[in-house]
Amino acid sequence: MGRLRLGIDLDGVVADFNHGWTTRYNRDFPELLARDLTAADVVEWDAPTVLSHFASMSEFWRWAETCAEGRSIFHGLEPYDGAIDALDALRRAGHHLVILTTKPYFSVHDTYDWLARHRVPSTEIHILDDKTQVACDVYLDDADHNLEALAASHPDALVCRYVRPWNRAHAAAVDVHDWDDFTAAVAEFTLP
Repeated sequence: MGRLRLGIDLDGVVADFNHGWTTRYNRDFPELLARDLTAADVVEWDAPTVLSHFASMSEFWRWAETCAEGRSIFHGLEPYDGAIDALDALRRAGHHLVILTTKPYFSVHDTYDWLARHRVPSTEIHILDDKTQVACDVYLDDADHNLEALAASHPDALVCRYVRPWNRAHAAAVDVHDWDDFTAAVAEFTLP
């Protein structure tokens, strides 16, 4: 197995965005809730507009800009169990980890801080909307629009869908259910 460039999404893949926002929402708006929200309540993309009082994602992002004790919501997220260990193992196996993440402008510094605090073993970080701009051999993402775009733009790459309730199967993507699945998919992949 040669050294591969692995394009790794953050939110919903490495960082538990939904646990982060639902926990803070419960804290900040208890009077609006019949019960606390949990990450398990999130079953669609842009769920804050369905589950919370925010009428638009713009309203949600205005709150999210400072909801983590004055810092952005991205500052206070926790990594998913096993994510950092799996990334460490992939790096030790000789792969080059490329972080590909889309963030609001206000969260750029908190994103770099988060990566440092959680010791994410990547030396290449791209914060961008169009992930197809960065060529990788393997991609891991949870957003339908990214999976479709990556598969169309990089047909020789292995595109992996991190299976979540808010995404759907794609003919050109391989489903992975956890980090063990992803590590196995990388190990089996050979460049064309």
